[in-house]
Formats: sequence, structure tokens, C-alpha cells
Amino acid sequence: MTRSMRVRALLALAIVALSLYIAVTVPARLGLDLRGGTQIVLETRDTPTATADSEATDRTLEVLRRRVDALGITEPTLTRSGDQRVIVELPGVQDPREAADVLGRTAQLAFHPVLGEAPPGAADRSGKKGETGKPGKPGEPGKPGESGKPDKASEAEQADEAGESGRELVLPDEEGRPLRLGPSSLNGADVAEAEARIEPRQGLGWFVSVDFREAGKGQWADLTGEAACAAPGDPVRRVAIVLDDEVISSPQVDPGVQCGKGIAGGSTQITGDFDRKEARELALLINGGALPVPVEAVEQRTVGPTLGAAAIEASARAAIIGTVLTGLFIMAIYRLLGGLAVIALACYGVISYAALVGLGATLTLPGLAGFVLAIGMAVDANVLVFERAREEYATATRQRKTPRSALAAGFREAFSAIADSNITTLIAAALLFLFASGPVRGFGVTLGIGVLASMVSALVITRALADLAVARRAVRRRPGITGIAHIGAVRTRLTRRDPDLMGRRRRWLAGSAVAMVLATAGILVRGLDFGVEFTGGRLVEYATTKPVDVDRARDAVADVGFPRAVVQASGDGELTVRTGGMTNAEEARVGEAIGDLVGEKAEKVRDELIGPSMGEELRRGALIALAVAVGAQLLYLAIRFRFALGFSAVVAMVHDALIVVGVFAWLGKPIDGVFLAALLTVIGYSVNDSVVIFDRVRQLQASHPEQPYARTTNTALVQTVPRTVNTGMGALCILATLALVGGDSLTDFALALLIGVAVGTYSSMFTAAPLAVELQARGMSTTRASDGGGGTGDREPADAAKAPTRTRPGAGLPR
Repeated sequence: MTRSMRVRALLALAIVALSLYIAVTVPARLGLDLRGGTQIVLETRDTPTATADSEATDRTLEVLRRRVDALGITEPTLTRSGDQRVIVELPGVQDPREAADVLGRTAQLAFHPVLGEAPPGAADRSGKKGETGKPGKPGEPGKPGESGKPDKASEAEQADEAGESGRELVLPDEEGRPLRLGPSSLNGADVAEAEARIEPRQGLGWFVSVDFREAGKGQWADLTGEAACAAPGDPVRRVAIVLDDEVISSPQVDPGVQCGKGIAGGSTQITGDFDRKEARELALLINGGALPVPVEAVEQRTVGPTLGAAAIEASARAAIIGTVLTGLFIMAIYRLLGGLAVIALACYGVISYAALVGLGATLTLPGLAGFVLAIGMAVDANVLVFERAREEYATATRQRKTPRSALAAGFREAFSAIADSNITTLIAAALLFLFASGPVRGFGVTLGIGVLASMVSALVITRALADLAVARRAVRRRPGITGIAHIGAVRTRLTRRDPDLMGRRRRWLAGSAVAMVLATAGILVRGLDFGVEFTGGRLVEYATTKPVDVDRARDAVADVGFPRAVVQASGDGELTVRTGGMTNAEEARVGEAIGDLVGEKAEKVRDELIGPSMGEELRRGALIALAVAVGAQLLYLAIRFRFALGFSAVVAMVHDALIVVGVFAWLGKPIDGVFLAALLTVIGYSVNDSVVIFDRVRQLQASHPEQPYARTTNTALVQTVPRTVNTGMGALCILATLALVGGDSLTDFALALLIGVAVGTYSSMFTAAPLAVELQARGMSTTRASDGGGGTGDREPADAAKAPTRTRPGAGLPR
């Protein structure tokens, strides 16, 4: 064993051992779509007196964190996204209404003097009874009641509305009688601490004790002292305590309080018919403080735990079955080396999983799909190496014809194609991370980690295992068992027929043009069914034990106020309702209506709410992602292969993406964030295939510059067909399994990729390559004179430059 082989073996062993340790000791961080829970994206808003800038969002984040911590939710996550957004993840919270109420409340407590009663109906706004508060009872001085479901106004807004600008505020009191209120004298900022307490001996029950700050103590005494100057029974002797635009109590100041002196001590109590939960929540809101600026929920996702568990089980089943099928296929094609590649694939799975959990990345449902998909893509590097090793073995002289030398040459010559093809996929993964959000971003992370892990698997682990195997004496005596001592059935058939594929290039281009026209027609005729992520609105999925008639469900949803809602059956006993806008209360009525149809409660397994501004932003982000993908791929390929080849690859990529979108348009499938992930993956796969062909063209041109370009391209195409077919079959094994047993959540995702892989395999051979030949025929440069690409040019047999018109049977290389 040489020194380099020992180093590779030790490196592979160290990587696998470290990965196993991380995989066993570090738990995976599952996304909410896998473990169940609610994700809420809150966006801060400007007010006339406050700007929702980065600093205000930071303060908002701290207030929200204190509120969430007090709720007792296990492992909540709050992160800032951009200058105006806060992402809140609440595992295990299935009903987002309570969480959204607590998070969005400003908890603005204001103390107003009462100027008198207003005429009936004069109230300019009505109080709103909250879900967690009950009407307070007039009490002793400084002992107001409490109630209220707050809105999203900020302290500055409410202070202005409460009369700081000099105007009166008219609000109904606890009994519904309108009161004229003067400017607020104190607000929540003057409160030092609030605490929920119980005092059963004095009959108070649960109440909230409020201590004022130093500045607020004097203001409280002034307010109560001024009210004490009015006669007992006069409404002006009352003090109104307003919580979020609702009078929760307006008690009379005690007759014992002297005019002008007020209540000293700087503390008071908020009383009412509280239970323990209500009192603690009110104290939490007051302690948390008012949000510096109002917030609005622009996105909300809720996933039931059963759906997440089913997705994990289905994805795991698809991964196992797909990996087994892919492994059997690879072993049937490449025999011993194929078996070693399967072992390396298993190590790839451990490495990529360890990298995922080690980096603290969140594993989402699309991320799981990306993990499964990357298994199929990891085969590609092994196939590239083994096919190049077959060529090297077939063309080597008798003295150099050994599996060991052929394998070493295969790794060396395939490296440039492996690097270029994987970089293009990494570009797609990076774009998903930069421009996508939520679970789709997790897919980008998983795909990127998978690509890097696949390179380590193929170039380090597979090579270490293969080097050890081909160095054995038994293997040297029987080279046939290695799988690279013969050129394979596909290459044998191709070299025997010697097809002139580029001679029919205009037919291939015409067929591609027709396919693009049909796809465009589908988009224009049927239109695109954009999901709520791109249009805004709400999508709720319900599950019942009995099948639900879609027409009856549609009528039931219309009866509760949504005649234009899109109601679809998504499976046996599963129903999705999608509409432009729906409150939590309206969603509850829709769920009850569906449950009434089957005589049982409908289980809500998924709930997605996207605000209009968020939908517009996601649409814009999707378009930017696609445009940047095209530009980035073109730039990279132009640098590596000159403009004509890069342009041809990008045209094939657009061809593939357009066909996938067109097929979804004809089928009426939704265009959502998961579809965007699939589409960008198709883009990466399409360019990957084209890169492999153009890499071979570049190498052949460098070694045979006198050969006609069309013939060079045809030879490169024939030589790479076995790799294209074998890689495509490996990916199709995974994707077909994902589509069949991966669960309903991944069906459309797998379908888009199946179409993309099939079309991408075709376009790399019959769109990108013919177009490059046409561009070259019209005088556009397709390669650099100095390009060697690290290829086989300087290692071709001496007779390779003489007769470029035929290929030698069994070799697939020009004579």
C-alpha cells in the first residue's frame, strides 16, 4: 500500500468515525412540519411617532421572548429576519390563536380621568371582550377590574388616541355606558412590576398587583387627588383604567381620599373575576411591556404531530427502499466496485446527517426530501469515475492494462466534471437558502450539505475502498469482477452502431422547440395555480376517518361565508380549503362545518396563513431566484467553457424548467414553495448533465483540435451516454420510490423532479449539445485554445488524431 493510499484510508476512517459519533450523540433538530407546532412570522409596522427600524425590531424581539418564555412552551425559537420581521417557532402549539393573541398584544395600560358621561351612542370605538379576560367589577379606590382582547396599537398611538393631543376619547364603561375620558396621565411605561396574586380571605380571589415607578407614583397621586375633588356619585370622581382601548374598570375614588392629595404609595391592584391563568397572563403582558411598534402576523404555519410523524415514516421508508434499489442497480452494473460504492453511499448518509445535526440545521419536510434525493445524486460521482476507468482500461496498452491504473486514471480524469457539475448544484442550493423561506430554505441547506458529502463519499471513501480492493492479488488475477474491465452493454451497443446524433441536430432542436411551445400553451391556456405562499391567503387541511364528498364540503364552506374558497380532496379522508382571507374564528366555523358532514370532529393537520405583503414578497423572491439562477449558471459556465457552451447549457436549463412548469399547468398542480425547491433542483440537475458532456467536448478538442466540432461533440455525447443513463436510472429509482411511498406531502415534489430528471437527461443530449454545434457553425467560439480541463488530451493513444470519422469498437474513443 502506497503512502497516498494509507493517507486516504486514514482520512476516510476518521471522517466516518467522527460522523458516527456526531450522529449518535447529537439529536436532530426537527422542523415544525415534522414534529408539529406553529410558526408565526411577525412584521413590525411604522406609526406616526415611531419607525419600525432594526433597533425597534430588536426591542420587539426581546419583549416577545419574555412573553413566550412565560408561556412555558418547550424549546421555543425566536429569531430576527431582516430589519422588520421576527420568526417565532412554538413546538407543540396546535392552536395558534392563543399564541398569536399573546404575542401580538401591546398590553398598553392607561389611566384616564373621567370628564363625564357622553350621550348614548357617542362612543367612537367599542370595547372588545378578550378571550382571557372577564369584565372587571368596580372596586375600591385603586382596585380596578380587568378585561380585554387587545389590538395591535403601539404605546405612542394609544397615548395620542387617548387624548395627549388634547382631544377627548369616548369609550363605554363596564356596563356599556359611554364615558368622556381626558388625556392619559399614566401608561404601561410607568409600571415597575406586576404580579398575579391570590387573597381569598378578603374575598379578592386572584388579582394583579401593580407597582409604579418613581415618576408614576406622583402622577397616580395627582390623578386620584384631582378625581377626589368631585362629589361622591359624580362620574368625574371616577378613574378609568383602559387596557388596549377597553375600559376594564372605572371605580369611584374612595370618599376618604382628600381633594388634591390623592392616593399615596405608588401601588394599586387590578381585580376582577380572574382565575389563575387569566391573572398570570395579564401580569405577563404588563411585565413584558408594550411593544415599541405594532406587529402584524404576515405568515403562520401550523402542522399537526400526526402529519409530521407520517412524513418522517414515509420519507424514511422511501429512503430505505430507494437506496436498496439504487444499490442493487449500481452493483449489477459495476460489480465489485459497485458494491464498494454502495458502502460509500451508506457512509454518505451518515456524513450528511452528521453535518446536518452538527451545524444545528433544522431538518424540514422538503429537507428530508432533499436528503433522500441527494442519495440518488451521490451516485453520479461514482458513475463518472467508473465510466472513465472503463474507458482507460479499454484504451490502455497491455503493459498498463490493470484495474488499479485504470481506476487511478478514472478518478483523475473525472475530477473536473465532478467539480463543475457539483458546483452548479451548489449554486441552486445557495439560491434556495438566500431567496426562499421556511421549510424550502431547509431543503436548500440539506441539498447543499448532500452535494458536499457526496463528493467526500466518492472522492475519499469510495477511492479508499476501491484502492484497497484492486490492490488485492485475487482481484488482479480476475479483473472482470471489478466491473471496469469491460465497457458495458450500453457503450458496446453505441460503439457498434456508431450513431451520428449531431447529424440530426436540427430535428432534435425542433422537437425541443415544440415541447416548449406546448408547455407555454399550458401556461397561457390553463394558467398557473399559485399556492397561498405566492398569492397570500389561508390554506387549511383537515383529516377525517370517513371520506368527505367534495361538492358537499364546498357547499358547507360556502354556507359559512366563503363561496369562492377552493375546496379539494387531497387524499382518502383528507380535505384542503384555500381562500383569500380567513380569521381564526372563521376557520373554526369551517372546521365545524366539515366535521358536521361526517358526524365527527375534523382534525386540522395543516394550517398556513400568508399575508398579502408576504405573498407578494415571496413571488418577487421566486422570480429573483430564477433570474439569478439563470445568470449565475451562465456566468459560471461562460468562465469554464466559453460563452457558446454556457449559453447552450442555460437554454437547455430554461427548456427543462419551462416544461416542468407547463406540465404542472396542464395538470392543474399548485405552484408553491416546495415546487420552487423542485424547480431549482431541476435547474441544477439539467446543468449538471450538460456540464459532463461539455467537459468531455473540451477535453477532446484540446487533444484533437483538427477534428470537426460536430464530430467531436458527437463523440463526446456517445462516450457520456452510459454515465447519463446510469446516473438517471439511479436518480429515478429514488424519485419513483419517493413519489410512490413518500406520502401525499411529497407527491408533487417527487413528480416535478421525475419530470425534470427525464427532460434534463434528454435536453443535455438533444438540446444543449445540438445548439452548441449550431452556434459553432455560425462562427461563435465554443472553447478556449488553452483549455485542457485537466482531461485526457495528452494521454490519448498516438493514433487518436488521425481518423476522426469513426469510433473504435469497444473503446468509444476517436481513432
